[in-house]
Amino acid sequence: MATTLCHKARADHYRTEKKTLQNQRNIILAVVLSLALILGWDLVMTRFFPPQVEAPVPAAQTATGGQIPADAPLAEADLVRDLDSALASPGRIPIDAPEIGGSINPIGARVDDIVLKTHRQTVARDSGPVRLFAPHGTQAQHFARFDWVGQGVAVPDAQTQWTVTSGERLTQETPVSLSWDNGQGQVFGLTFAIDEHYMLTVTQTLTNRATGSIAVRPRGIINRTSVGADPSTFNVHSGPIAALDNTVNFDWDYKDVTENGGQVNLPGRPDWVGFTDIYWMSALIPQPGLATQASFAEAGRDRYAAVLLYDTVTVPEGQMVTFTSRLFAGAKESNVLRAYEAAGVARFGLAIDWGWFRFIAWPMWWLLTHLFKLVGNFGLAIICLTIIVRVIMFPIAQKQFASMAAMRAVQPKMKALQERYKDDKAQLQQQMAKLYKDEKINPLAGCLPIFLQIPIFFALYKVLLLAIEMRHEPFFLWIKDLSAPDPAKILNLFGLLPFDPPGFLGIGILAVILGLTMWLQFKLNPAAIDPVQQQIFMIMPWVLMFVMAPFAAGLLLYWITSNILTLAQQKYLYSKHPQLKAQAEKDAADRERAAARDKKA
Repeated sequence: MATTLCHKARADHYRTEKKTLQNQRNIILAVVLSLALILGWDLVMTRFFPPQVEAPVPAAQTATGGQIPADAPLAEADLVRDLDSALASPGRIPIDAPEIGGSINPIGARVDDIVLKTHRQTVARDSGPVRLFAPHGTQAQHFARFDWVGQGVAVPDAQTQWTVTSGERLTQETPVSLSWDNGQGQVFGLTFAIDEHYMLTVTQTLTNRATGSIAVRPRGIINRTSVGADPSTFNVHSGPIAALDNTVNFDWDYKDVTENGGQVNLPGRPDWVGFTDIYWMSALIPQPGLATQASFAEAGRDRYAAVLLYDTVTVPEGQMVTFTSRLFAGAKESNVLRAYEAAGVARFGLAIDWGWFRFIAWPMWWLLTHLFKLVGNFGLAIICLTIIVRVIMFPIAQKQFASMAAMRAVQPKMKALQERYKDDKAQLQQQMAKLYKDEKINPLAGCLPIFLQIPIFFALYKVLLLAIEMRHEPFFLWIKDLSAPDPAKILNLFGLLPFDPPGFLGIGILAVILGLTMWLQFKLNPAAIDPVQQQIFMIMPWVLMFVMAPFAAGLLLYWITSNILTLAQQKYLYSKHPQLKAQAEKDAADRERAAARDKKA
């Protein structure tokens, strides 16, 4: 008898030890996978989501390269010039509009100097306005011009010296006109007008005073460098953009144009075509009702052109033709874009790449901006938005907890069924389905809030990433820009040490608070039956702390607020479902007793 008991005790000890070793192995595996997730996440984020940097201020460099023939106006001279010397060229026509400043170069009639008065380069108040357009040949080259294509007739090109015929300064009240006589009987004209925001209206005229008819094609060109452009990712598009047949095309980036032989002819009727960054855009908009073609072209090393080309027009002797195009050069402010769309620029509001959850993202942006007008702080607006979202989802959370309580209540019946039909899986599934039906339980009800949170979270992520209204907006204390990551990194003692920690180690104060609130949330949840699963749940908040650290501070603020509200909500719902809390406490006590027995064994 004693021998039998000894053997039984020894067998129990071996089983306990085996189970303990298996649990430890699973926990170690979970830790290893978590570290792999952190390191892999940082690698993926660095590869596909390079950190956004401000476009570099053009600097002085040595001029290189030679002159490209004038009959190839898309590939102009490949020079690199100092910005100040380029802007010092004589005869420039100043631009002084409410939101745009700059100048027009009479050589080539280039609109090549545009700064955005209402947007500064960095978070510093004295950093100066954002420069969108810079002259040809400078480091941040970006400009637009309007010309003609024709055979058998001298047309203006990139080196043409235009003459100002009216207006000395382009303002909202005073347009500017330029002209050029080719000496063969044709006179070309350009008139520039500008509105209160970012739209220039450009009127091209051609008067034929020679004998006989001529055939020409009006054209608009935007030429820019890809150096310093925002990176294009699967989540946010940057680069060539166009609206064709009322559909916005995000298919091409700079590299794609190069790999396509340097030329992309876009099919369909263009509504507009140009280039976009996350916050800025330049676009050509054709005259309504006229047939046009749009294309992208490589225009030199790291230089690209968006081209809007009208169909051929015949100008009889003694006649004049007129074409009116528009040039947008400014910030992608949703209200401004939608106002232009209401005025006839098709799908202009969709130049902001809201993504798959546009039906959630845009209303969320609208609500966020209106809350900002009420409270005067974007951080407080995010907190208010989070409260509103949680209030809307509260009835669903109540159903989730009621479903959890019902599931806990039928646990004994479920275990009995599992024991009875452990060798008959099909019968077990049938009996379980019957049990759910009899007890009026939906086992998926507890997952519904999670599924609803996913599109809301990604929609808010897009809003915080794309909404220029939140760019450089502060919260309180050390948070000076809610659209950027938390600058207070722990590893460099909040900036006191002269180094910047790598992405996955750049843990800021907000990330720590996020991990803590998630840990408290998991602690308050009903504990998992499987101890390994419970250990994984306790590790995950700290894994997500590393994962979320590089994201915008505004997104972390949303998640922290949501976690705090969830904690309060869980406290309240536990008070409404005491059986759920009692069962959770009983499960925790059972696990503690089982752990004590294992330790003793």
